[in-house]
Amino acid sequence: MSSSGSMRLLFSEALKVGDGVLRMEPCWVPRSFLMPGGRLRLHRDDLYALGSHRGGIDERWFSSTTHASNGPGTPEDEGISYVRFAEKRFPLRDAIEEIGDDVLGATVMERDGGWNVLCKFFDNLGPIPHHLHQNDEFASRVGQKGKPEAYYFPPQYNVKENNFPYTFMGLDPGTTRNDIKRCLEKWDDGDNGILFHSRAYRLQPGTGWQVNPGILHAPGSLVTYEPQVNSDVFAMFQSMVEGRPVSRQLLVKDVPEDHHHDPDYLISMLDWDANVDPYFGKHNRVFPLPARPTEEMEEDGYQERWVVYGTPHYSSKELTILPRRSVTVKDSAAYGLILTQGHGTIGRLPVDTPSLIRFGQMTQDELFVSFNAAREGVRIENLSETEPLVMLKHFGPGNPDAVSLQSQGADWEPTR
Repeated sequence: MSSSGSMRLLFSEALKVGDGVLRMEPCWVPRSFLMPGGRLRLHRDDLYALGSHRGGIDERWFSSTTHASNGPGTPEDEGISYVRFAEKRFPLRDAIEEIGDDVLGATVMERDGGWNVLCKFFDNLGPIPHHLHQNDEFASRVGQKGKPEAYYFPPQYNVKENNFPYTFMGLDPGTTRNDIKRCLEKWDDGDNGILFHSRAYRLQPGTGWQVNPGILHAPGSLVTYEPQVNSDVFAMFQSMVEGRPVSRQLLVKDVPEDHHHDPDYLISMLDWDANVDPYFGKHNRVFPLPARPTEEMEEDGYQERWVVYGTPHYSSKELTILPRRSVTVKDSAAYGLILTQGHGTIGRLPVDTPSLIRFGQMTQDELFVSFNAAREGVRIENLSETEPLVMLKHFGPGNPDAVSLQSQGADWEPTR
């Protein structure tokens, strides 16, 4: 049997043994230009496990088939999630390439060709630079995809808010392109002053934001759950953060070389009208939305809320199973999940939320639920007498269950 054939059998066996549910290894990603916040439950001695030259680990990626764009020296599989099965491991990306119809469904494979979503926890000590993610038009010029992204701030990871629980977003109404051009021209003069043209919003655990391509944003210090299009494209527009200089290379890393010193081109990457929207907060903040009537769900022993919705690119739910209850949950699309609290079983697999993780250590808090298993329903049991079992579920583009929510603007606030 060929190597490809044997791997295909391994992938299929992993799906069969887990009744369509795969156990995932933790996937840690460092950032050389950021300072880790220390709340991802990774042991403090391991925050720089990849070496200080690579930077601190302040991100954990979930069910990822996306390579991290971390510059020279980045391992080929950095950012790639691995499945653990029978003392063996293999990249989720390889399984989707070989048996994608079984993992994601034939419709998704025909339409998207793979798992076109990246989801992560982001955890930083303080704010990060004001930056944007290019849209498809600009990203395609450097061989990448544009990146919208969403934020949700899970309460279980935000008991401590760290140094700056505010996010600068967009630009003040009345800001001109020349204002931003002058900021770019002052890059090497210290703080280029771009935040004088923006406003900060207080971050609230249990709520979220939608951040579209071309929007400047400087994420604050809450642990953030981020579903996004599977791209690592960005451009930093702020030259100094908390007294630390930001390399200009991070402004132009995803810009064609002949435009590296062209401020008009750099500014053209901004979605100008969206940035200077006087109702930016109202139009982009997102509040949880119950998936079913609350009373009905509580009678059945659970609560499920949409925490990311309103876009065709991705969607997410927060599922809570009440103590000593079990429920069979059905969804119309494959999804990844990460526990934030409690312990129990999901399908055949035991799950628990770790309090402390060593780098390289296996955990039982992350799974991937295949298309068929999601549609047939996964039985989830909370084994605790007192504590809820809570998880976040991330879906790729085109989730049929989320289509009706795409017309819900972020300025619509449901009853909480």
